[in-house]
Amino acid sequence: MSEVVSYNREGNIGVITVNYPPVNALGQAVRSGLLAALEQGQKDTEAKALLLVCEGRTFIAGADIREFGKPMQEPTLPTLVNTFENSDKPLVAAIHGTALGGGLETALSCHYRVAVSSAKVGLPEVKLGLLPGAGGTQRLPRLTGAQKALEMITTGEFVGANDALALGILDAVEEGDDIRAVGMAYAQKVVDEGKPVRRVRDITDKIDADKGSDVFDQFRDELKKRARGLFSPFKCVDAVEAAFNLPFDEGMKRERELFMECMESPQRAGLIHSFFGEREVSKVKGLPKDTPVRDVKSVGIIGAGTMGGGIAMNFVNVGIPVTIVEVKQDALDKGLAIIRRNYENSAKKGKLTQEQVEQRMALITTSLTYDDFRDVDLVIEAVFEDMAIKKEIFAKLDEVCKPGAILASNTSTLDIDEIASATKRPEDVVGMHFFSPANVMKLLENVRGSKTSDEVKATVMAVAKKIKKVGVMVGNCYGFVGNRMLHKRGTEAMSLVDEGATPQQVDKVLTDLGFPMGQFAMSDLAGIDVGYRIREERRKAGEDIPASWMDKLAEQGRLGQKTQAGVYKYEEGSRKPIPDPEVEQLIEQFRKEQGITPREITDQEILERCVYVMINEGAKILEEGIADRPLDIDIVWIYGYGFPAYRGGPMFWADQEGLDTILSAVKKYQDTVGGEQWEPAALLEKLVAEGRKFADL
Repeated sequence: MSEVVSYNREGNIGVITVNYPPVNALGQAVRSGLLAALEQGQKDTEAKALLLVCEGRTFIAGADIREFGKPMQEPTLPTLVNTFENSDKPLVAAIHGTALGGGLETALSCHYRVAVSSAKVGLPEVKLGLLPGAGGTQRLPRLTGAQKALEMITTGEFVGANDALALGILDAVEEGDDIRAVGMAYAQKVVDEGKPVRRVRDITDKIDADKGSDVFDQFRDELKKRARGLFSPFKCVDAVEAAFNLPFDEGMKRERELFMECMESPQRAGLIHSFFGEREVSKVKGLPKDTPVRDVKSVGIIGAGTMGGGIAMNFVNVGIPVTIVEVKQDALDKGLAIIRRNYENSAKKGKLTQEQVEQRMALITTSLTYDDFRDVDLVIEAVFEDMAIKKEIFAKLDEVCKPGAILASNTSTLDIDEIASATKRPEDVVGMHFFSPANVMKLLENVRGSKTSDEVKATVMAVAKKIKKVGVMVGNCYGFVGNRMLHKRGTEAMSLVDEGATPQQVDKVLTDLGFPMGQFAMSDLAGIDVGYRIREERRKAGEDIPASWMDKLAEQGRLGQKTQAGVYKYEEGSRKPIPDPEVEQLIEQFRKEQGITPREITDQEILERCVYVMINEGAKILEEGIADRPLDIDIVWIYGYGFPAYRGGPMFWADQEGLDTILSAVKKYQDTVGGEQWEPAALLEKLVAEGRKFADL
């Protein structure tokens, strides 16, 4: 008998117990242990029914990630679930915590399923570029029908126990947290009532009801919009459809074929890199694991605008009270009204109760004086990008805030060390760069200054996790990691339009690569004035930033979506960018003023100049130690800028594209376009010379 799976009998119930911390993952030892325990239960003549239950905080939470990328050892998961389903004694799965992926597939191979009300179930394989490969696409629709199975499998989202009961996935849900007692009671009921062995494979009423419907075609049409560019969601639909068109055993074979197609897809490698990268970035190079973390029980925020309000929501969502300070009461009232509206909209969609809305709003205090920051543990400044104003704010915070309070700036580009120089405690100053909309976007780019203490670094990384963000620690330079690379892309995008491309052509190349929006649509979303202020700040600092047609848009009050006119125009209530003849004329006039004769520009040149320039800059960021690892850059770009996760992030994608190809293009544009952005990174040249990749660093 495996050490991680045990069998014992309690009365007339044979109990199979999994104990494989932390999440009872389906490693080889668990799979072989489950088969051995099942065999023992089958032979136990006193056992009238069998119960599968797990120790610890969860049911089987999925595959063992330590086995990813390695050949599957026997017994395989399909072998396990088929053997379980073929048990001639009734088999009950008792679920607490989460039953995910192979965990849910194992539960579906049992004849009955009971759960505590806090449990969740799901098949999240699609998030790794895969599909459920152990019968999930064949058994789930037999319980839920086609539509719900397709929704669950193509999104990978979890379903709560009560919803799972209503869908037919579970047979019973009980209150309480003693899963063993819940499972034993249900198994005893099965015995006492003489319930038969009931195999999911044999349940066909919902299969019969959906046969011949157009649900699959409709779902594919929907996926073309929702999952544009992705491979595995469409394979998931094919697999579920097989459950309706083929006998069960043939459907299982078809599922396996489609699973292997997903395994061989380049997207799987990118998504798995993203999956592991999200976890890896929490480990900060040079920061000891035992670094003390300060308590953050209350937060101050300066600014009640879009960013300040969004940042506040992150904290009150997890029960941390917030004090927002503004210079005028009407700004506070407006900001608070927007926060309330956001919560009310969530309540209308059923994501929050009205009581929860009021609880969250009650955690927000507003003020017109910095004196109300005297007792907070963390202050985040979220005003616009003006160094003089930020230094003035931090000097005030230095006077008011208690010793040990962390002073953070939400700056997206400015020098953290210069901001810290306005205080007598630079060791407590750090950047916490949230992304807009701050209550939605997952990335938190934490920026260490040269004097930021390890304690503060560890604390802001812990805060990121607490507020459900993906925190990445980066170094201090203009634009840090994300915006430094973005601004290089932006410069090339502008130049390409100056030279003859249209904004929509540039944007289409980027969306075809998998970005949710292109450079210019993104500028409209963020606000044309944001980039304009940044350029003005750099001009004030003495940088030679040439005038552009984007400056003219800002000066004309075309600020993007918020004014329904920017690079594109927008209809009332719509975010869809529409090309605007007025902007075309403005660009033509700008070209004439600059003496530029427009030329035809290929999509390939746009791709190279907009994306290869980012790779070259990313290599420089690595050389300088601004990012510790290539995957830090990848995660910043996936979670902050919409780089398609299935491509693994810019540095991972560069390895697939070929660093020699990229370096050759960089050198070509160094000769034809010029500028420091096209000076080849020494690291890029070194890797190509040595035949290595970013992944080898």
